[in-house]
Amino acid sequence: MKSIITFVACMTLVVLMHAQVQDSVRSSERIQVVSVDTDKKESAIIDDDVFLVVEVAPEYTGGENALMKYLSENILYPQVARESNIQGTVYVSFIIEKNGEVSNIKVMRGIGGGCDEEAVRVVKGMPNWIPGTQRGKPVRVQFNLPVRFVLHDLPATDSPKKK
Repeated sequence: MKSIITFVACMTLVVLMHAQVQDSVRSSERIQVVSVDTDKKESAIIDDDVFLVVEVAPEYTGGENALMKYLSENILYPQVARESNIQGTVYVSFIIEKNGEVSNIKVMRGIGGGCDEEAVRVVKGMPNWIPGTQRGKPVRVQFNLPVRFVLHDLPATDSPKKK
């Protein structure tokens, strides 16, 4: 009896999760057709909505490894953060436009010490991305990027060194 109740509960959970995913996909696919020229058989799609989920996600030119290389070569650890031993992750949100440009840069969660401003500066300087697409058309996509700040040259401790 216990196993039947557990099975029914698990199946209900699976069905609810599937319905929620389908609903979020449907709500992200809002594209408005504003005019149709039947003589030329062309339709104009105007879509200024910002998508969170798309069929083809935007990609940094060169891929994820190139993005990591860009960040590591361009981030300058702020002096205040270095002196205060501030480390952590700054979460930056931005929009990748239809042409691949980065816009609407915002810090979603920062760590202070100048790290937030540095993360925004580096994101602003990014080259254009390959835009995300929905139904074969480039669309505006919100992208969230964690930027890690880690001090590698921490002061030595007073503990004796092992030989």
